[in-house]
Amino acid sequence: MLPTADSKVPSIAAEDIGKCSYGIFKRGPEYIGKTVGIAGEHLTGAQMAATLSEAIGEEVRYNYVPPEVYRTFGFPGAEDLGNMFQFFRDFSTELCAARSIEFSRGLNPGLQTFRAWLADNLARIPLEPKRATA
Repeated sequence: MLPTADSKVPSIAAEDIGKCSYGIFKRGPEYIGKTVGIAGEHLTGAQMAATLSEAIGEEVRYNYVPPEVYRTFGFPGAEDLGNMFQFFRDFSTELCAARSIEFSRGLNPGLQTFRAWLADNLARIPLEPKRATA
């Protein structure tokens, strides 16, 4: 459940952030004073759910909830996350354009897709066992 609607959201594995940073440092002064955007993929909520479905062998559905509703969920950070995801939804084109996957792969040739990250990390995701139905 995310307030991103059908917008693509730039994402990246945490370990790839460090590897891309290292790629920037290796280039020396080329990026001093410049803003550099990185991403492993640009996916919609529905695309993330479909990839997760394949990985766990069980249907996962994306559910859109408007940001103003998300902000009322009451968990720590709900308001901040609602604002962030609203920005992602409303400015998806600009966010993705500023975070080139090809550029990121040039910094880190081993850049992971969400599917590859899931393959390596699925065992770390706590999943409840399927319940038998009568």
